[in-house]
Amino acid sequence: MTDFRHVTDDISVSPQIGPDDVAQAAAQGFRTIINNRPDGEVPGQPTGHEIEQAAREAGLAYFHIPVRGGPTPEQVATTARVVSEADKPVLAFCRSGTRSIITWALAEARAGGRDRQALVALGRQAGYDLSAALGG
Repeated sequence: MTDFRHVTDDISVSPQIGPDDVAQAAAQGFRTIINNRPDGEVPGQPTGHEIEQAAREAGLAYFHIPVRGGPTPEQVATTARVVSEADKPVLAFCRSGTRSIITWALAEARAGGRDRQALVALGRQAGYDLSAALGG
């Protein structure tokens, strides 16, 4: 079951998706998938390779930027680059969507694209509390 949460016109986040959800993402117009979930976090979780294969079959770009705990500066920078260069809209996912939206929000804050208050509001609208992650 899909739970794609709209953040902006360019990015949505989601809890864990499976290969079948990739086709649904493509049908909804997504062009790129970012997987922020490391393989093997829990038994039975779809692997990055399985999601990547489904993405390629659906004509979507795929990037694996696994985040354990909080995102590193390198992961934030990579996310910023991918989102800025990727065909949009982008769907990013992890176990719950939290790591994905935090990584994206930190990239936005670093680039000066949106201020903290706007990012916290966007997170809240998507069902996530970004206030602690964005320093406040």
